[in-house]
Amino acid sequence: MRHTPRYVLDDPDEVKRLVRENPWATLVSWTSSGLVASHYPVLLDEDADDIVLVSHVGRPDDVLHELGASEMLVIVQGPHDYVSASWYDPGELAATWNHVTAHLYGVPEVLDEEETYAMLSRLTDHFERRYPGGRSLGEDEAGTRRIAKGAVGLRMRVTRFDARAKLSQNKPPEVVERITERFAETNPRLADEMRRVREQA
Repeated sequence: MRHTPRYVLDDPDEVKRLVRENPWATLVSWTSSGLVASHYPVLLDEDADDIVLVSHVGRPDDVLHELGASEMLVIVQGPHDYVSASWYDPGELAATWNHVTAHLYGVPEVLDEEETYAMLSRLTDHFERRYPGGRSLGEDEAGTRRIAKGAVGLRMRVTRFDARAKLSQNKPPEVVERITERFAETNPRLADEMRRVREQA
């Protein structure tokens, strides 16, 4: 990502928050065949002090990514949207895109079959708990264990990250407020991020 100091997000806790709130990620590996990308949900290992991701891939993505052989890039994308130049003061014509994004790097550890099933159970419970009558893999453990054989779990300790919260920090306060109000109508999550970065400034 472009290195603009005012947008750098270097607080690990803020990166963790971004992952918690935006668990759909892009996994990118440099392999002997070139670049490979896949898209899967990721969760944080909340027991770890560092940023540690847990996820899975469906077979044969484990082979395509050559999991565990080299560093992987996990991209987490938070709220984002186009910022129209018409929201600026007269005469300003350079539109832009506001976003919160993290690039997380590490070498993934491949989980064994039991660890993979436990991770899939946790993943399912995490997302199902917000639905009335949410399901659990434990309702049919024998059947879901058979299905789980098609997945390979992974755990990745993030050894470095590059994150940005580009949220109009380069604009005067009245312009930032104008943009925030526009997004409050069309993209509330992005408006919330803009308010958050202003409060932390």
